[in-house]
Amino acid sequence: MRWEKVFALIIITVLIIGGAFWAAGPIKDNLKLGLDLEGGVMVRLQAQGSVTDRDIAQIIEIMRTRVDSLGVTEPVIQREGKDRVLVEIPGIDDPESAIDLIGKMALLEFKTLDGEVILTGKDLAEAQEAKNPETGEPYVSLKFKPEGTKSFAEATSRLVSMYPEIDDKRDERRCIAIYLDDELIQAPYVNEPIPSGEAQISGGYESLEDARKIALLLRSGALPVPVEIIENRTVGPTLGSDSIEKSQQAALWGLLAIMVFMLLCYRLPGIVADISLVLYSLLLLGILLAIKATLTLPGIAGFLLSIGMCVDANILIYERLKEELRNGKSLRAAVDAGFSRAFTTILDSNITTLLAAGVLFFLGSGSIKGFAVTLSIGILCSMFTAITFTRYFLKTLVDSGLVKNTKLFGA
Repeated sequence: MRWEKVFALIIITVLIIGGAFWAAGPIKDNLKLGLDLEGGVMVRLQAQGSVTDRDIAQIIEIMRTRVDSLGVTEPVIQREGKDRVLVEIPGIDDPESAIDLIGKMALLEFKTLDGEVILTGKDLAEAQEAKNPETGEPYVSLKFKPEGTKSFAEATSRLVSMYPEIDDKRDERRCIAIYLDDELIQAPYVNEPIPSGEAQISGGYESLEDARKIALLLRSGALPVPVEIIENRTVGPTLGSDSIEKSQQAALWGLLAIMVFMLLCYRLPGIVADISLVLYSLLLLGILLAIKATLTLPGIAGFLLSIGMCVDANILIYERLKEELRNGKSLRAAVDAGFSRAFTTILDSNITTLLAAGVLFFLGSGSIKGFAVTLSIGILCSMFTAITFTRYFLKTLVDSGLVKNTKLFGA
C-alpha cells in the first residue's frame, strides 16, 4: 500500500467536504437573487411609433438613471425584441412608488400658459434638488443645453416684457408650465429674464424629498419617443422566500437521490462521483458569485439540469470501466481505457448542449438567458470534474493499493 497516495485522497476529500460546509453560508449570503426569488417589481415597456436602435438604447439609459435614483441594487434593464424594454427591480420596499416613477415616461415639455412649447426634455442638461442655506427652503435647480439656453432666455424675456407686475401683483401668464406625459408637474413663475441657462424652481416643496422627486422626473424625462407600460407585476418577498425554500429542498433532495443512486450502482466509483458532485457545486456557485450573475428560478433549473449531465458523464465513464474489467483488464488499465474511450462521447454530448445554450442566450431574453448562462457554466464545470478530477482521484485510488477487489468498482 502506498501511504502517500492514501494521505492525498484523505486530504482532498477533507478539503472538498470541509470547503463545502465553510462556503455554504458566504455563498448563500452573497449570491445575487433575481426578481422571482427576492421579490420586487417587473415592468415591461413598449416604445410607440417608429423606433430605432438608438432610441431603444437611450430609453434603456434613461430607465437606468431612474432606477438607480431609487437606491436599489443590481436592477435588470434590457431590450426585448425590436421595441420593448424590460425593467426588473428586485428587493424594493415600495413597489407602488417605483411603478409610479417608472410610469412617468413620455416627453418632457416646457410650455407657456397659452400652449406654446418653449423647450423639451432634450434641451435640459441637469435638474438637481438642493436647499437654500439661509432659509432652508428646498428648491430644484435647472441647467439647460446651449440651444435650450437661447430659447429659454428669449421666452422668459418675452413673458416678463409682455406681462409686467403692477403694484407688485403677479400675472399668472408669466408662468411656464412643465408637463410630463401631458400631465402638469409644476408651473413656476418667471421673476425675471433668465439668459444664463440656469434657473431655480422654488416654493411648493414641503421637503427635500419632494424636490428630489421633481428633479428626478425632470432629468430623466427626455425620452426620444413616447413609451407605454404594457405589463407590470409585483412579486412579494413571501413568494420569493417560498420559492427559495422549495428550490433548496429540490436541489438537496435531487443531489441526495443522485448520490445514493451512484453509490448503489457503481459502489466505490460512485463515492468518487459523489465527491466530484460536491466539488462541481462549489465551482459552479463560486463562478456565478464571481461574475455577479443573478440567480433565478430558471437558473436553478439550469443548475439541476447540469448536475444531471455531470452525473451522466460519470455514468458513461464507469460503464466503460466495468466493461474493461469484465474483459479481464487490470484496474489501472481499465481506468485509463474507460476515460479515454468515454471522452469522445462526453465531449460530443456537451458541445451539442453548449450550442443549444448559446442559441438560447443570444436569441432569448431575461430568465431564458439566465438559464442558458447557468447551464453553460454547469456543463463546463461538469466536464472539468468528470474528466480531470474524477480521473485523478480514481487513478490515485488505484495506485494507492487501498482497494484491489474489482467488485467494489461495480464489475
